[in-house]
Amino acid sequence: MSVANTLLSAVPGSPSAGIRLLARLGFAAIGVVYLLMGALALMVATGLRLAAQADKEEAVQHLQTVPGGRLLLGLIAVGLLGYIVWRFTQAIRDTEGKGSDAKGVGTRLWYVCSGLFYSGLALYAGRLALQGYADKGGSTSQSLTAKVLAWPGGNWLVLLAGVVIIGVGLYQGYRAFSGQLRNDVDGSSLTSAQQRLVYRAAQIGITARGAVVAIIGYFVVQAGRQSRAGAVGSTDEAFDLLAAMGPLALGVVALGFVAYGLYSLVQAKYPILRGL
Repeated sequence: MSVANTLLSAVPGSPSAGIRLLARLGFAAIGVVYLLMGALALMVATGLRLAAQADKEEAVQHLQTVPGGRLLLGLIAVGLLGYIVWRFTQAIRDTEGKGSDAKGVGTRLWYVCSGLFYSGLALYAGRLALQGYADKGGSTSQSLTAKVLAWPGGNWLVLLAGVVIIGVGLYQGYRAFSGQLRNDVDGSSLTSAQQRLVYRAAQIGITARGAVVAIIGYFVVQAGRQSRAGAVGSTDEAFDLLAAMGPLALGVVALGFVAYGLYSLVQAKYPILRGL
């Protein structure tokens, strides 16, 4: 909480106003990252780029090549950290009113996991901004999988984790078309046509993201079936698989990532932040 307090102390106004600002910075940072990922993958699909490396670190690293790149990287790092603070606030203060029953606690734990998901990228972007270089390091997921596989029955645990990840990806598709997304953007300042456009972008983007998550889950399932940690893959390997399926498959998902990036930028400008 000391990091959160340090950030909030630098923001004028009430703590809630500070958290709102951090959340909006977080949405904007995520929007930029997904726009870059989608653009890189789209370049591969159209033959403008040979390798399908379009993971989050690769996307952020490309910001070094633009004027003011280090400043942009610093803003990305701060924004992602702000997103983490907001997600922890949702979980701890229960701003969404989920309650303390099993379902509510599970949802609030999901908020924490959603925030921590971007912690590595925030650190990577921060190091690039301050030092001009940063080591991606090894595959944390593969290292963790190798440790779990060494446990008695570890292959079954890994297989189960893969099934859960596939379920999360499929749930993203359900969430995209269940009407839940209508509560994520304040459309009071938008026309009806603009609201529909934002909603469609959200549906397309979250479905594409869910498809990539499901593919990553498939990799984890294969790691459990084969008792081989090397079978685990990330977004980069998911794009490789889509590229092997053909430029159309990769292009559709790449456009989905671009749509999600644009949606996140709209969410940064017109957020709905309950309980703050």
